[in-house]
Amino acid sequence: MLFTRARPRQPRRRAPTGARRRAVGAAAGCALAALAAPGPAALAQEGGTSAARLDAFAERYVERTGLPGAAVAVTKGDEAVLTAGYGRASDGAPLTADSPMRIASLSKSFTALAVMQLVEAGEVELDRPVRRYLPEFRIADPRGARITVRHLLDQSSGMSDQTLPDASRPRRPDSLKEAVARLRAAGLSADPGSEWNYHNPNYHVAARLVEEVSGRPFGAYMSRKVLAPAGMDDTVALETAGAPSPGLEDGFVRAYGADIAVPEPDHFSAGSGGMVSTAEDMARWLVLQQRGGLSAAGERVVSAESVAEMHTPSSRDGRYALGWMRREPEEGDRARLPQIWHGGALSTYSSYQFLVPETGYGVAVLLNTGIALTEEDAWGLAEGLLALAEGRTPPEGGSSLWKVDAVFGALTVATAALGVRGLLRSGAWAQRRRRRPLWRAAARLLVYLVPAALLAAFQPAVDFLLGGRDGTWLQRFYAIPAELSFLAFAAFTCLAIAAARVTALVRSRRW
Repeated sequence: MLFTRARPRQPRRRAPTGARRRAVGAAAGCALAALAAPGPAALAQEGGTSAARLDAFAERYVERTGLPGAAVAVTKGDEAVLTAGYGRASDGAPLTADSPMRIASLSKSFTALAVMQLVEAGEVELDRPVRRYLPEFRIADPRGARITVRHLLDQSSGMSDQTLPDASRPRRPDSLKEAVARLRAAGLSADPGSEWNYHNPNYHVAARLVEEVSGRPFGAYMSRKVLAPAGMDDTVALETAGAPSPGLEDGFVRAYGADIAVPEPDHFSAGSGGMVSTAEDMARWLVLQQRGGLSAAGERVVSAESVAEMHTPSSRDGRYALGWMRREPEEGDRARLPQIWHGGALSTYSSYQFLVPETGYGVAVLLNTGIALTEEDAWGLAEGLLALAEGRTPPEGGSSLWKVDAVFGALTVATAALGVRGLLRSGAWAQRRRRRPLWRAAARLLVYLVPAALLAAFQPAVDFLLGGRDGTWLQRFYAIPAELSFLAFAAFTCLAIAAARVTALVRSRRW
């Protein structure tokens, strides 16, 4: 198997990224041809395309969408067709194929593999209750005794963000043991196995199970038993989403046409979303999946039967498998084939991975920007790379974020101007109403409470629209900074006007 190997890490400096990326693409194409592997020419004959064209498309996509940076891996069977980086990190250095990136919920597929290793060793059975292996797992609902290991991995345990709002709890756990212990206060929103609910603590419990059964800390187990055999030497499993890691820079929040580097809000994510990886390592991960658990170096990490189990949906929603999901093409869409996939989103990083079993293609995209309301950049870049590889016309990609931010920026400026006007005219407003019934004046002021009411209702409304998914105010703000800034500013301005007019009205009636 051939990997497009990144250059040794050099001292960080600013460099013209376009020339570097073109060089990476050209070098990849030349190396593939020189080794007579089934590279660009063969891919073109199979409906694929060259590494250079994939590289050019990814570079153009990043530029058109205004993304600060992305790293991608495209594989075919046991071959890495392209691994490359585009744009920059928050310290100004160019991103490369070996730049560390947070991979968010892609971490779940790694945790599932660790559990499957224990299943193969005869130490765990998927359809046995979790308590058989992890006696400390207790929840308030007695139905919790029926939760199986499979229920954790396919997110059908019955636990959910509605019964345990994990993200917004004031204090995060300090260890997997503590994360499991705090579930004692949790209830269930459904019978185990009867309903699918995406809930990160399912994977906290799964990671703790790995610790208990193996006798090793989760991170150490992952390093020794999963990552090292897979050849993923630059990948680490961290306990929290914002934990530091060597070479890892802050990601970005996008607002008002600018990319703003900010630290990732820290929350507990061991087993569910705490891993850091690179495009090079993600290529190895995709190849391992396509080779039925065999690493690029030929080492058996997990059996082909276990890989098939992880890729096969078992939850009631018919889509979620064990750390992976399955997507069927829409009816009448003959251009697409079934995909095995998973996405991940933090506030400052996002990711996407998928496999196409029928063609052997795999794609992973890592972005140093988080989720945004109007954008699906990780999915769009991954789908575009696949379309080009399969000989279809890929979408060019574009961004409407700047338009949305421009509208809300203009509304914020207009609100400021009207707010100043309203404050300055408070005295005149009160004079006109000094002899009128107070209830009429109060009724006129009610409209100024609307923005504050909307702001107060924002968090529960978003939770409802996201199917009950829990989140903090900071996470919501990072996703839609322009919109929330406008709403908060409008609420503050309207309350200030209302207070000024009430004060002026009281004074006018004293005279």
